[in-house]
Amino acid sequence: MTEKILPIIQVGDVLLSPDILTECFCCDYEKCKGICCVEGDAGAPVTIEEIAEIEDALDVVWNDLSASAQAEIDKQGVAYTDRDGDLVTSIVNGKDCVFTCYHEGKCLCSLERAFRQKRSSFIKPISCALYPIREKKLGNGLTALNYNRWEVCKDARTLGNNLKLPLWKFLKEPLIRRFGEDWYEELSCTVEYLSSKNPDLKG
Repeated sequence: MTEKILPIIQVGDVLLSPDILTECFCCDYEKCKGICCVEGDAGAPVTIEEIAEIEDALDVVWNDLSASAQAEIDKQGVAYTDRDGDLVTSIVNGKDCVFTCYHEGKCLCSLERAFRQKRSSFIKPISCALYPIREKKLGNGLTALNYNRWEVCKDARTLGNNLKLPLWKFLKEPLIRRFGEDWYEELSCTVEYLSSKNPDLKG
């Protein structure tokens, strides 16, 4: 029997890959220990506006950063252009984001930590908040959202499946931050309608 392939879902000007609606996910920080902040070969995608906000928060988090991270920021700034031409946060030793800090053997984002401690008004780049969803601007004014399946997130998939928590619900807060409450409400209504016709969708 041929496996049914679900179509791309459009909500407003946003195109979502169907696995964002069909897959379950929930970060299991106790197991992964924040490894996504140190794995990979480039930093986190950032916008020009986010770079300005990060620079404003730099004095607040400076003492939380490693000496290597401080040296890298002094050398090239908080961000650079990667080989794909995208602006990304600077990295240390070819992998660690410069804003990674460590506590009890776990990786933390110093920007988010400062925000949670009410020392800063900037939480972290939206690309980090949306992960494992990756955003891509399309030439026709549309935005594409795709699920980036990464081996280091296997524990998050296991926990998500145990909780029966779909990815689009796990990322409710950052999706609202990025696209607004009205958009998320439209997404919810779309999923409710589609799930009544397709059991693979996690409503």
